[in-house]
Amino acid sequence: MQKIDKIGAMREAAGALRQAGGRIAFVPTMGALHAGHVSLIRLAREKAGAVVVSVFVNPLQFGPSEDLAKYPRAPATDVALCERENVEVLFTPATEEMFPRGFSTQVQEDAVGKPLCGVSRPQLFRGVLTCWLKLFNIVRPDLVVLGERDPQQVAVIRKVAADLLLPIEIITGPTVRDADGLALSARNNYLTPSQREEALAVFGALRRAREMVVAGVKSPDRLVAEVTHLIAANRRLRVIYISVVDPHTMEPLREVAPGHCLMAISYWVDEVRLTDNITL
Repeated sequence: MQKIDKIGAMREAAGALRQAGGRIAFVPTMGALHAGHVSLIRLAREKAGAVVVSVFVNPLQFGPSEDLAKYPRAPATDVALCERENVEVLFTPATEEMFPRGFSTQVQEDAVGKPLCGVSRPQLFRGVLTCWLKLFNIVRPDLVVLGERDPQQVAVIRKVAADLLLPIEIITGPTVRDADGLALSARNNYLTPSQREEALAVFGALRRAREMVVAGVKSPDRLVAEVTHLIAANRRLRVIYISVVDPHTMEPLREVAPGHCLMAISYWVDEVRLTDNITL
């Protein structure tokens, strides 16, 4: 495995991989890699001859009071995991390499990224898009592999790829959960055992919403009210948003169409912000 931290060297390595005749699959991450990332790397391996993983904690997507400074970082573990998964290239640029002094260009999408996280974290998708489009230009992958744990991020990237005619295929891997049901996330490292225990109520509430849909409930308002009620029984949990949306446009739905809608939630566990979702 090549471990590269310079843009020029990454471009050269990507060029060599292309000349070797293989398709390049790219898995962009912010590090602290876990089993969810492993599933994406393995999916990438199934779809392409060469896999490039990036680890970069992107400062553009963090707001002024968010957790950039303490965001989980595990560089040695990241390297070992990528070596174990036979990744061809691990790209780990420094912030000054990606965004040097004087960098002033940002990319924005104004529809799919507007609701949900776009309300509570208005800088998020502008920062993600600016960083990822730069990474796409450096790596020039044939396909990009993303996780369904972040469905709005996936939808935003798909929209931008379509609008800007990006020559990439975007594929997704399912949310990976721990045995207790908590969706894997680097921010789970922040949770104490008691906080984690309360966070488990969220996935239970989402499954209850799915059961209601199976039983014939079609009203998003009823589903949101039930999930809100179940979560409110836990003193550490505070809902940021819950919405039943179209998974492609992120627009709120007036009626549930089974299999074609998503319940998305963002919530606080004390001071830890997490997200989750379920297809209804």
